[in-house]
Amino acid sequence: MPIENLLIPILKFEPQNGFFRWPKEWVLASCHRSDEMALSQLTKILKQKHSKTTIHWNAYGSATLRLLREHRFTKESYQLSIERNKITIISGDDAGCYYAIQTLIDLIKIGRLRCGTIKDKPQFHRRGISLDCSRGKVPKLTTLKNLVERLAHWKVNELQLYIENVFQFKQHPNIGRGTHPFSPTDILELQQHCQKHHIRLVGSLASLGHMEKILSIKEYQPLAELPGFRGHPGGTTLCPTDPKSIQFISSLYEEYIPLFDADDFNVCCDEPWELGQGRSKAKANKLGAGQIYLDYLLKLHRLCESYGKRMNLWADIVLKYPQIIKKLPRDIVLLNWEYEANGPRIQETKQLAEKNLNFMVCPGTSSWQTHGTRLGNAMDNVRHFAKTGKQFGSKGVLNTDWGDNGHRNLLGLSMHGFAHGAAHSWQPGKVNEPTFTRRYCQQTFGKDYRKVYNSLKLMGSTYSQNGAPWFNENGLYFSLVEPLMKTRENIKSRMDLLDSKKCQLLLKKFDALNLSIESKPLASFDKQTLKDILCGVAMERLALKRTIIGKSLRQLGTVDKTECRQLKKEYRSMAKQFEKAWLNRNRPSRLKDNLNLFKRSDKELEKILKKL
Repeated sequence: MPIENLLIPILKFEPQNGFFRWPKEWVLASCHRSDEMALSQLTKILKQKHSKTTIHWNAYGSATLRLLREHRFTKESYQLSIERNKITIISGDDAGCYYAIQTLIDLIKIGRLRCGTIKDKPQFHRRGISLDCSRGKVPKLTTLKNLVERLAHWKVNELQLYIENVFQFKQHPNIGRGTHPFSPTDILELQQHCQKHHIRLVGSLASLGHMEKILSIKEYQPLAELPGFRGHPGGTTLCPTDPKSIQFISSLYEEYIPLFDADDFNVCCDEPWELGQGRSKAKANKLGAGQIYLDYLLKLHRLCESYGKRMNLWADIVLKYPQIIKKLPRDIVLLNWEYEANGPRIQETKQLAEKNLNFMVCPGTSSWQTHGTRLGNAMDNVRHFAKTGKQFGSKGVLNTDWGDNGHRNLLGLSMHGFAHGAAHSWQPGKVNEPTFTRRYCQQTFGKDYRKVYNSLKLMGSTYSQNGAPWFNENGLYFSLVEPLMKTRENIKSRMDLLDSKKCQLLLKKFDALNLSIESKPLASFDKQTLKDILCGVAMERLALKRTIIGKSLRQLGTVDKTECRQLKKEYRSMAKQFEKAWLNRNRPSRLKDNLNLFKRSDKELEKILKKL
């Protein structure tokens, strides 16, 4: 039944007898020009079904599909009525009509249209995606536009691009140099595209922690809290007690914030690891690190207010120092993040609600530091967090996708997580979890979906099957590029933690996948997603092979020469595949860093072969 197979579930369906009779020509009627984008999307789908379409911009006359507005409907809600000879959509606003058409498009793709009435509305006001654009991959503008269209189809209404240094600041030209950064024009063009699809583009800029890339530049190192922390020249955190730090951030905001129309702005301020340990230590010892953090937040808050923005920030440090909560401005929005299925901050959501604070729950795709995903963890994380958010009055769900340690994880491997998060953002508690991944693959990749489904399921499970389940990562991500022979640099080697026998069993499963680009035509966005999955499979398979060889070298001091030669050959092929997949969707940015890791692995294999 099409209704039950919808990827983004609906609130309610009231069935009636019979089915919609497909006409030779569809007449689409609306007296609102704002419906043009959604109607053009529907027209493309009907064309694929070999149906002619005509759009009438009027309120009266016969029509196959009519779009109406009524004030009784709440924001983004809609009613979709399917009768034998006509379909009627009623909503209170443009977004509601847009979402109704997205539902209709999916129903048409799935099968026959059953007569009845759909009554639907979102359970969360903010339904967002936070996309990391600073750890390696800076997406092309066309990639972001295509992503916006897909997210909007899934009824996502907010996009944040997480930015540390990948923006062209006129006052600070060295910050984005060499990263292929976004320009102001890029942001404005993307924002215009977002608005067409009822998505708010919300600014997001690191403003305290995660500043290591900027602080590595000599001219900004005097702003550092603890230079040299974790091997970074300027550490990772601005000194919050240095007046020049807030002056610096003010100069960034001056160029960046005015680009965004959205009322919200994310100042981030998560994980300032050196807080109170360096230049602010004396003051922190006197007042407490929490008070130092609060004082800095209040300065950022005044900056946001001056631009008419509501300050959003990650909630980890506020929860660490709960004594500062009562002193926080009441208009801020705390972004409570937690990426483990049952992580502690999920339950700490209750504390934010009890303090009458605005907040959002922020799960993750679990796609970073892995070549696929930690699929089970990701789905449980989203489900538990959305349920908790609904229980305690969250303003929304912000599903996050990161790129730690080089950002080798490709966008295509995050799409399932985006869809799953979108489903729980729209109707938490109504998502059919056991069948979701199968339905996602079927509706994205068509009749040959089973191979993709098997690949996603296998890649999504290696983190729990390789003998070394690890917090927020998959050990195979590191063993792909970690030196085969143990050195001082990798004393805490992931490869040592992996189980050779379990890796051998997994390798057999990967060898049996037989995934390829099928001849069946796909939309270009979905075809690239499939290529990303293929590349992820290749990287995971090679990581398993390399782990098995590395374990043998470390434990026995020897390895089969033929296997080494084959691995070397496959590495070169995989590197080319990875480079192509990266450049198809992203600017060069840190591609070279990853390719250098592959080259280093290739050279190491060459040295080992000479010794064998």
